[in-house]
Formats: sequence, structure tokens, C-alpha cells
Amino acid sequence: MDNLFLQNKKLLLVDDELDLLKMVTAILRDNGFENITTASTVGEGVAAAQKEAPDLAVLDVMLPDGDGFSLMQQLRLFTNVPVIFLTAKDEAADKLAGLGLGADDYIAKPFLPQELLLRIYAVLRRCYKEDEQLIPLAGCTIDFSRAEIHKADEIIPLTAKEYTLLEVLARNDGKIVTVDSLCEALWGDNPFGYENSLNAHVRRIREKIEADPSKPVSLITIKGLGYKLNTRK
Repeated sequence: MDNLFLQNKKLLLVDDELDLLKMVTAILRDNGFENITTASTVGEGVAAAQKEAPDLAVLDVMLPDGDGFSLMQQLRLFTNVPVIFLTAKDEAADKLAGLGLGADDYIAKPFLPQELLLRIYAVLRRCYKEDEQLIPLAGCTIDFSRAEIHKADEIIPLTAKEYTLLEVLARNDGKIVTVDSLCEALWGDNPFGYENSLNAHVRRIREKIEADPSKPVSLITIKGLGYKLNTRK
């Protein structure tokens, strides 16, 4: 659940190169990050941070109305959001200036997409600990750390198979997971013939997580394909 926990974090990207913003946003979305806000100036960056309260800011050093260093100083007036500097400069003085202000990392352009992802993941892991692993649904909360469903004042335990099934679905939040993929996750490399068993597990999970199991809103059947889980971020 580690990546899902991190991918739910809000990111703020500030750069005046619009093509770069589009590319980085596309890379992040392709890798599961959905809560992304972009800005191209110091002023826009401050306004976006005040409105969205991001969990991580990636700031370009050179901006049309100032620089990333002054932007970070303005952010520090109201938030301790971790910061990664992203810049075309690879000079030691700039790196030391950014780190001296308390930045968490520094990436020089051009960069490899995988490097940016790894740096973002590394900073998020250092700053945010997944000690709860709580996934909110419409009528309850999944606590993966304890394999429990919290529903109103009731605590409902999950079986091992139910836990695995929900974990796979939550990792693919809002996306269809095929019947074959779910059967393989539950029963290994030879998943054929387990569809009825999968349906039975789905029914029992719905009884635990849905307000009305006959009209599910969280664990949805996609006819002819599989299932998807709709979480509330």
C-alpha cells in the first residue's frame, strides 16, 4: 500500500517552461499521482500553495517574477511543505543555496523521468509515514494495518483473502481490475476455475463495507470485465 499512500499526496509544480510542466504532469499521472497543481510564476506558486496546501513542492529556480529561493521563503511563512528544486543550473552555489534554505532535494535539468519519480518518492517517504494505512470509502474505512473495517461504531475483521482482494483493488483505485487478475492475486499462477469463489468473496466484502450490499457504491462490478474500488481521497 506504500505507493498508493504516497500517490494520494498533493504535488505543486512551479516552472515557467509550460512544455516541461505538461511533460512532468503526464509522467506523474502515468505513475499514479492524481493530485497535481501547476504554476508558472512566484505569485501563482504562492497562491496555489495557499489554496491547495500541497504535500510536496517542486520549484524551478529561475522564474519570470523572481526565483525558486524567494518562492520557498514565502512558502515558509505559512507552510513547512517539503521542497525539491528543479533547475537548468548545475552549479554548486545554487545547490548549496537551495539546500541551505532547507530544501529537501535538488535535481538538475535535463533529467530522466525515472530519476524525478525516485526523488519524489524518496522525499515523500522521508516526510510522511504510512503508519495508519487507512483507506476511506463511502460508508466505512479500511484499516490495512489491522486488517479491519471500521463501520460506524463497529470493527469488522477481514480474512486473508478479503484483505488481499481489497489491497489489489485499492492499489488500483477507481480502475477496473479484471477477474483473471484478481483470481491470480488470490490463488496464484493457475487462477482458472475460481470465478465463483471470487464472487463469493466479493459478496462477503460488500456485506462488510457497503451500507446496502445489494446497491454497492464502493466495490463496483464492471460487467464482463471485473471490479473496481472507489475510495474517497
